[in-house]
Amino acid sequence: MATAAAAAASSCAVSLHTRTWRCRWKSRMPVVVAPEKWEAAMKVRSSSPVASTGCELASIWRKIQGADDWAGLVEPLNPVLRDEVVRYGELVTACYEAFDLDRASPRFLQCKHGKERLLHETGLGSAGYEISRYIYATGPDILGDGGGRWIGYVAVATDEVARRLGRRDVLVAFRGTVTKSEWAANLMSSLTPARLDPHGPRPEVMVESGFLTLYTNSDSQRRRFSHGSCREQLLKEVARLVKKHEAEEMSLTLAGHSMGSALALLLGYDLAELGLNWRAEAAVPITVYSYGGPRVGNWWFKERCDELAVKVLRVVNVRDPVTKLPGLFLNESLRRWGATASQCYTHVGVELALDFFEAKNPACVHDMAKYVALLKCRRCISAGGVDWVGKAAVLLKKKMEELSWLFRKVAHLINHSSCSSEINYKI
Repeated sequence: MATAAAAAASSCAVSLHTRTWRCRWKSRMPVVVAPEKWEAAMKVRSSSPVASTGCELASIWRKIQGADDWAGLVEPLNPVLRDEVVRYGELVTACYEAFDLDRASPRFLQCKHGKERLLHETGLGSAGYEISRYIYATGPDILGDGGGRWIGYVAVATDEVARRLGRRDVLVAFRGTVTKSEWAANLMSSLTPARLDPHGPRPEVMVESGFLTLYTNSDSQRRRFSHGSCREQLLKEVARLVKKHEAEEMSLTLAGHSMGSALALLLGYDLAELGLNWRAEAAVPITVYSYGGPRVGNWWFKERCDELAVKVLRVVNVRDPVTKLPGLFLNESLRRWGATASQCYTHVGVELALDFFEAKNPACVHDMAKYVALLKCRRCISAGGVDWVGKAAVLLKKKMEELSWLFRKVAHLINHSSCSSEINYKI
């Protein structure tokens, strides 16, 4: 569904507000990030994962991870939460930067770097995480590109960073859509039962068939040496890490952009449904940070995620079309008109809504790097500039009014023609 970072262009209309799936859009006066500040933010990486929060994060980490559904933290945006959203966003962006798109490279469609070097090579050497495993996903083999492709990694906070964070954080980071088979999976938008728990299949819990295919598909029949399915790799590795650190405070953080956020949510649901996040005394909290993510499942999927305490913070640009899909028409808004829960795609979690657009680069609305840069620029945003989006909206409204008049005129003439054999008219 998207590739990462394009170069920053000129002025961007930006605003920030929050909502849950129940809330309506709240309009705000747009503000503009100065181009030079935007470009600077795009280049800067956090020097420390908790540089500006210190001991504060260690004392409130459960709230920051969504224990109270981010009540009182999202609007106004809490600076500690903001820093965490930026930090995890940068760790997701590294997946794009490390993905090899050079057809002449022996690592084409795989990671450019070894596990020990990836974060250093992408400018995140001081992030304080050690990668324990790479993750591969297999798309539908309908375009000759269905083999297992590198899609992200599992990483664990180092001892030093674990002390600062207040817990041992296990991170799973996913990139978004790049390969042809992944694009094909995105188009498989029909709902299908998830059935991830063999002891409780819950047929009413349904998810998008394309995302489920990427999550559960294996290339074992196509390759001599198979990675197994994305699901098999992740469940095995996360279960191992939970057991390894069972004596410590822990958190499971699943972060992804676009299609990657869908895989992160499926993983969170899967872990909680199977109880793999449970230890002797309590469950390890599961938090999903979704950047520009689509809808994943139906109403019952959302309800089950809520029951299982899978916390989801959706960072969304309201002008990003991907966040409206799938279920452009059959979505949660139709519930009030009597649509059944199984028919409607429904977003999960709490939404942190951004609003940005570039007249010279419309594709930026789904760019992962722009999401992160905007959040970094929050303190250096200044009012002013040209509201290109507002101007476009005014022109569009005017054109629609003209077309409406034209349609009414044509309808009148068609109705009149039934009573007259010949009509002369001029529009």
